[in-house]
Amino acid sequence: MGPQRTHRRTFLKQTAATAVGTLGVPYLVRSPALGNGQTAPASERITVGAIGMGAQGQYDMKVVMRDPGVQVVAICDVSEGGSGYPTWYGTDKGGRRYAKQAVEEYYAQKAPSGSYKGCDVYTDFRDLLDRQDIDAVIIGTPDHWHAIMAIEAARNGKDIYCEKPLSLTIGEARAMVNAVRRYDRVFQTGSQQRSESGFRFACELVRNGYIGEVKSVIANIGGPSGPCDLPGQPTPDFLDWDFWLGPAPWRPYNEKLHPARWRSFWDYSGGGMTDWGAHHFDIAQWGLGMDHTGPVEVLPPDGKDIKVLTFRYAHGITLTRDQANGVLFTGTEGKIEVNRGYLKTWPESLQQVQLGPDKVHLYKSDNHHADWLNAIRTRTKPICDVEIGARSVTICNLGNIAYWLGRPLKWDPVREVFPGDKEANRMLDRAQRAPWHLA
Repeated sequence: MGPQRTHRRTFLKQTAATAVGTLGVPYLVRSPALGNGQTAPASERITVGAIGMGAQGQYDMKVVMRDPGVQVVAICDVSEGGSGYPTWYGTDKGGRRYAKQAVEEYYAQKAPSGSYKGCDVYTDFRDLLDRQDIDAVIIGTPDHWHAIMAIEAARNGKDIYCEKPLSLTIGEARAMVNAVRRYDRVFQTGSQQRSESGFRFACELVRNGYIGEVKSVIANIGGPSGPCDLPGQPTPDFLDWDFWLGPAPWRPYNEKLHPARWRSFWDYSGGGMTDWGAHHFDIAQWGLGMDHTGPVEVLPPDGKDIKVLTFRYAHGITLTRDQANGVLFTGTEGKIEVNRGYLKTWPESLQQVQLGPDKVHLYKSDNHHADWLNAIRTRTKPICDVEIGARSVTICNLGNIAYWLGRPLKWDPVREVFPGDKEANRMLDRAQRAPWHLA
């Protein structure tokens, strides 16, 4: 999983169980301080550590932190924070400094003294995972780190919320599933559209045959990532660049990689294909009832007969990357198009359908983070379990591999290989930069 650790790692392991007084538990805001008797006592609270404190990681942390049965006790990031670089969310306010401030300001509002200093800070995720007083972790790092961190978290007995897309490669996705199952962990993939009622209702209509026999699905997503050609720049003092790269090939720092545009480059991400595919391909799979399998053929556009990226399933249904408002299901008797805050049906009357008790009712979640926390408490699988995340990101990666190789591919969704295709099978996984590796 990584290099031999220092004395600090050994020390943390030996003292975590008994030294709760030094590692965070004495800093826990006691139940009365958190509000009017409706909060869980400290002994019943889920203690959480958050790894990767960019905009999305901090968002996940803040949502979970609002649950009265949760205590965020530690954060981790390789950046101190404050690059000043503009991102989709505004000027970058990621990193340790901002995350720690957010946690302590939130709990200070609930403390009788009006102050709180109980959020520990780490630069090495392994030190956070070593803590035996932490029950669960949020992983909000760039994609190329997900597998190593999630597997190490599972090995350390942590339940996991991991941002989408699940992994960088198909091989990593299966390794994550295996680790979560081996260590019996609760794992939620951050494909939160499954916890939005419009998507659930659309998929229920499809699954119950209201558009007849499904013939095709269109998902509007981005394209593949590519090689990085950004020029090198001086590494800023606030960032451990070598640790940010981790298992990815070494290259010099560029401000557009951290924190903003790393998704464009295949060393760190599958591009828009995996970014939005982890949302819209995920919904396509849900509506088709394919959560534990996938397509059998992938065809990239060839400028002739195949106009757009096309996946074919064993029963003949096609899934294409094309223009739609989100995801468009087409059947023999109607169509359903769904996106965030949007639902259109043909015929329009389908929007008024009330599903009876004899119909297919899909897993209902109205809050993706709360669903994860409830699954931790009940030791059940959440709505977007690791296997579901693995199957969805596999489709994304199949599309990317077809684009990169520029030819059609056959796929065996049971064995998860390209039958008889050595060139394609070499792209199922990638070598990782020493000393990092998947155990």
